[in-house]
Amino acid sequence: MLVNKKTRVIEGAEFNDVDFNALIESGEPCVLKGALSHAPLVLAGKQSYLKAKAHLISHVGARPMLSYVAAAGAAGRFFYNQDLTGFNFSTEYLSLEDFFEKIEISRDLGDGTTFYVGSAELEGHFPGLLESDCLNIKGDVFKTYSPQVGIWLGNKTTAVTHYDVSNNVAACLVGRRRFTLFPPSQIANLYPGPLEPTPGGQAVSMFDLKAPDFIKYPKAREALKHGQIAELGPGDVLVYPAMWWHQVDALDDFNVMINYWWNTSPSFIDDPSVTLLHALLSLRDRPESEKKAWREIFDYYIFGDASKPCAHLPEYAQGLLATIDPITARRLRAKLIKKINR
Repeated sequence: MLVNKKTRVIEGAEFNDVDFNALIESGEPCVLKGALSHAPLVLAGKQSYLKAKAHLISHVGARPMLSYVAAAGAAGRFFYNQDLTGFNFSTEYLSLEDFFEKIEISRDLGDGTTFYVGSAELEGHFPGLLESDCLNIKGDVFKTYSPQVGIWLGNKTTAVTHYDVSNNVAACLVGRRRFTLFPPSQIANLYPGPLEPTPGGQAVSMFDLKAPDFIKYPKAREALKHGQIAELGPGDVLVYPAMWWHQVDALDDFNVMINYWWNTSPSFIDDPSVTLLHALLSLRDRPESEKKAWREIFDYYIFGDASKPCAHLPEYAQGLLATIDPITARRLRAKLIKKINR
């Protein structure tokens, strides 16, 4: 393994008692060892694949699930095709029973085909599973900010190094998973790929963690120095902040994971990814002197102390510089739409 540092491990934590926001505020990933070891799905999976399968089928709803399929040549790594014009996998909607059947046929044939269902909305596809397995995430922060909960199913697959714009709690329920994590500061050393198309919504690292080409991607050596490994078994839970890059390897013939994604910004605050796209349009290709000036302006208005730009102004004159509320957010959005549609 090219990354040697291990993610911090916390023993003896009970999932329903954890202050997840405090862990996120620490700024570093951590593993809660065995925090869900008593969940019914975890116990079923430890007995056998068939027990885990039966437990999931007993909760499944009627909606088909979007599944991803990659042939043996992909080696489980869901990525681009050779010329970056598309992907090395296909998609189709399947019932859970059909998904299991495809995994079992591939296993019996030994043909190396890999399958996964990625972040399917849990309550819509497995109604009641959160309650029956005591998987509801708790804490004061979740009284205001409801997490988005998704389920991942599949065999031996790899989700290539990428980042999420939300905080993440990843609960490993069946099988083993390995997360390889990198702090946001390593973006340049991770060689992000195209912004579109992308295999899963976010840009992914172009070098293969398992076999990096250091001639083509020399700065990858530096990224690997800052990486860390989180090894998860059934019942283990990984917690990590938004914007951390991570690769996820599912290590067994059948794996189940549940993700909880959330941000603590109010829902009327826009996704910064939108700002990135608009900055490409409006800033990136300006003269360097202008970009330096705009960097100062952004540091002053955006990245610095939020109270400073309006501290010298009377409250009635602060306008858009005051604390953002739903009304101000609507005004800002309207101004943006008007300017973009000029």
